[in-house]
Order: sequence, then C-alpha cells, then structure tokens
Amino acid sequence: MSTTLKVPSIKCEGCADTITKEIKVHDKNADVKVDITEKTVEVDSALSEASIRQAITATGHDVA
Repeated sequence: MSTTLKVPSIKCEGCADTITKEIKVHDKNADVKVDITEKTVEVDSALSEASIRQAITATGHDVA
C-alpha cells in the first residue's frame, strides 16, 4: 500500500535519511521516497498509515 504524507519540517538530505531509516526499522522492505523540495514522504509498505505517521514523529518531525 502506498501512502504519501506531507512533512513540512523536512529541510535537508539528513532529515530524509533519518525518516527513511526509522521507517525501515519497522518494515525493512518498505520503499521510501522523500521529496525535500515538496516536503513529502511517499512510502510503499505493508505498514498502516498510522504506523508510518508514528515512525516519522518519532524522528522529531511533524506530519501535516
């Protein structure tokens, strides 16, 4: 299932790496694409949207 979330606090590649790594802790096979310019995170994973949101907020970022 593919989920796209707006994450306004994404500022740099470091943010993208942190978010990607945290999501992959919960689903190592997740396909994560972070668009720094658009401030979006697209995740293709078996994880629920709520789980993805929790993983992103665990990194200190807010999901809009």
